[in-house]
Amino acid sequence: MNLFDVYPLFDIEIAKGIGCRTYDNNGIEYLDLYGGHAVISIGHSHPYYVQKLTQQLEKLVFYSNSVQNKFQKELAEKLGALSGYEDYSLFLVNSGAEANENALKLASFHTGRTKVIAFNKSFHGRTSAAVRVTDNPKIVAPINEGFEVEFFALNDIDSVRKSLNNNDVCAVIIEGIQGVGGIKIPEVSFLEELSVACKATGTILIIDEVQSGYGRSGKFFAHQYANIRPDLITIAKGMGNGFPIGGLLISPMFEATYGMLGTTFGGNHLACVAAIAVLDIMKVERLTENAQTIGNYLMEELKKIPQIKEVRGLGLMIGIEFEQPIKEIRTKLLFDKKIFTGVTGTNVIRLLPPLCLSKSDANHFLTSFKEVILSTLTD
Repeated sequence: MNLFDVYPLFDIEIAKGIGCRTYDNNGIEYLDLYGGHAVISIGHSHPYYVQKLTQQLEKLVFYSNSVQNKFQKELAEKLGALSGYEDYSLFLVNSGAEANENALKLASFHTGRTKVIAFNKSFHGRTSAAVRVTDNPKIVAPINEGFEVEFFALNDIDSVRKSLNNNDVCAVIIEGIQGVGGIKIPEVSFLEELSVACKATGTILIIDEVQSGYGRSGKFFAHQYANIRPDLITIAKGMGNGFPIGGLLISPMFEATYGMLGTTFGGNHLACVAAIAVLDIMKVERLTENAQTIGNYLMEELKKIPQIKEVRGLGLMIGIEFEQPIKEIRTKLLFDKKIFTGVTGTNVIRLLPPLCLSKSDANHFLTSFKEVILSTLTD
């Protein structure tokens, strides 16, 4: 049997990782500035993380929701304390896509409505309730179980407010920072006006923090740069440092009933232990603060490079846009400089490194990046 070929793969086999470094099967070292689509938050093979997972593996307990699980409660308490959402409830799943699907269902159950507003170039996963948007300024399309989704330009509050005033929208779903869409950041004023408009029309506000959450933006959640408290917040990726886990933070306005939501593997013992270890390390090592400090430094230095069209981002979620396609730049970074980066579209390089990235590593990237840009533009 062959693998279903839907991903273009580099001819590199990664054998291990330590901190912000990975090593292939030939022992060649690479600086990891992408972290597997932002899943590596505390760095590769952190000793505390490895210890906690190893201890739990030896117990061979994987049950999630049919028996009591003390780790779920511990995770909820630590996540609430570190994120500032102690009064919210936590529902655990396996991925960001599953978190968003359950968020949409919960919003529909609560409002009795089936219309959803999302934003151009947004990305909310790949399940039946997921949304991925093109460049079209406004599209109406069916999604999961009778849902209908309407798309608007990011930060276009007038058009969104006009739609909300029809009182037929169950939820607005928006990323804290658009990742796949090119590192586009919702304006603070837009988020605050959007929150007011949702409350006025009985619409549920869902903030997708799957990629932008867990300290990546320099705050625990990217939406915390604005003065809002969403009704639902979805999380995953950096939550387990590569171990599959996702979650849904739920406002006290929602009342839980048995059978309302469900998951088979969500909240299993091993996933919870991984997520707890991540929070412990983030707190002790002040990784959110480090993401803000190193991210600000990187963006300040990148903005000095004249060949770059625009630098966008918050913390260690950075988009670097060029006038020309960046395929050759990224390829040279990887094979000549041994640095992993990501892309979005054809013209934007995306940086999503572990939150423990040091200034020394940032400088190594900056030096290598400048050399690659010069060689690429003059070749």
